[in-house]
Amino acid sequence: MQIIELFSPRGKKFYSSIYQITGIRPGDIKLYELAMIHKSAMKRDSSGRFINNERLEFLGDAILGSVVAHELYLQFPKKNEGFLTKTRSRIVNRSFLNEIALKMRLNMMIKLQTRLDVVHTHILGDALEALIGAIYLDKGYQACQFFIRNKIIQDYVDMKLVAKKDSNYKSLLIEWCQKHKRNIKFTTEEVHPVNGLSPMFVSKALIDEVLLGEGEGLSKKEAQQNAARRALKQVKENVEIA
Repeated sequence: MQIIELFSPRGKKFYSSIYQITGIRPGDIKLYELAMIHKSAMKRDSSGRFINNERLEFLGDAILGSVVAHELYLQFPKKNEGFLTKTRSRIVNRSFLNEIALKMRLNMMIKLQTRLDVVHTHILGDALEALIGAIYLDKGYQACQFFIRNKIIQDYVDMKLVAKKDSNYKSLLIEWCQKHKRNIKFTTEEVHPVNGLSPMFVSKALIDEVLLGEGEGLSKKEAQQNAARRALKQVKENVEIA
C-alpha cells in the first residue's frame, strides 16, 4: 500500500486533519489512510492484495452501534427496547451518517475514482464508520467511545430530536399523498458505468404523473429515499401542489 509519509507536508496535513476531526492523535497513520480509500480507488498492499476501507467500515459499524446503544440506554432510562432500537437505527442510518461526515469535511479526505456526487450516496457515511474502525484498531474501544460521544453525538446529534423525527422520506411522502389523495409512483433504473464501477440506481418520484424528485444511490432503496426527500421539499414549497 502506498503510504502517506508522515513528515511530508501532505502527511502532516493528513495527520492534523485526523486529529482535528477525532480529537485523537493517530498512532498507526496507515489505518487512517486506509479508512479514506473507497473501493473505486483501492490499492495493492505489500502482498499484492487490493485493499479499501470496506473491512474497517464493517468493524466501525459494529462499534458505532454498540456505543450509540449504550448512550441511548443511559439517556432514556424509562423507554422500552422498541423505542431504543428505532432511535438507534435513525442515528446509525447511512443518510444521517452521511450528513455528519459531510459536516466533518470527510469529503475532502476520501480517495475515490468516480464522478459520483458523494453527497447523495453512502460513501461519506461508510468512510465515517471506517474511521471508527481505524480508531479501534489503533487506540482501542475507549478511544472509539470518546470519539463517538464527544465528536459525533455531542457535536452533531440531538438525541431527543432524533427520537421524535422520522427520516424515512419515502414513508413520509406516501403518507402525504394518502392524506391529500394524490397518486404517487416511483420509477427506478439501474445504470451501469462504462468504467467498471459499481452500478448506480436512479429513481424518480412522481405525484399525479408530475416529476417532483429525482435521486441516485448505490442501492435502489437509497435512490428512492433521495428522490422522496427532494419531492417532500417540493410539496412543502410548492403552493399549487400542496
